[in-house]
Amino acid sequence: MSQHFLSHPTADVSPQANIGPGTKIWQHVQVREGATLGANCILSKGVYVDAGVVIGNNVKIQNYVSIYHGVTIEDGVFCGPHCVFTNDKVPRAINPDGSLKAAADWIVSPTLVRRGASIGANAVIVCGITIGQWALVGAGAVVTKDVPDYGIVLGNPARLRGFVCPCGGRLTLDHQTQQKTVVARCDTCNQQIAISGENWALLSQNS
Repeated sequence: MSQHFLSHPTADVSPQANIGPGTKIWQHVQVREGATLGANCILSKGVYVDAGVVIGNNVKIQNYVSIYHGVTIEDGVFCGPHCVFTNDKVPRAINPDGSLKAAADWIVSPTLVRRGASIGANAVIVCGITIGQWALVGAGAVVTKDVPDYGIVLGNPARLRGFVCPCGGRLTLDHQTQQKTVVARCDTCNQQIAISGENWALLSQNS
């Protein structure tokens, strides 16, 4: 475990965790064995990082976020306060015979959060999905399906409601290409971004 990071005296960081330089781990955080955190991350008060979780560089994790085994978070992701990642699609405490479930009695469904994505406060990320790069999950959303790159999802269950630029501005349709992609333009910074035509069409289905 690297010693080039900051850990609050109340934090419980396993010696078997791999922590990158410049990362800050604050009050009452628990980081389990086998977890990997990149450089310059911020783990705020009460965060739980389960065994084997992989977190990239420059990730900001706000108060009381729970990240369970099977989750991979890429660089530059923001996790809002109290959001939670699940890892079992059919959770049970006991087996049909009444015995307490052990590690071998359930199957992990992996979850991937791609670079630059943001997850709002109190969102629930149901396992087995991918949240695309620069996507935005609204506060309180319950995400049960994959979120496309740059997609904005809201509600319970979360539905695609638009697309967002890396700068945070809304994307609006600019033109369609011959390659069945849509070129969208940011209302804030004027950047053009290519979006799958199939994903763009989902907006009309959800309206």
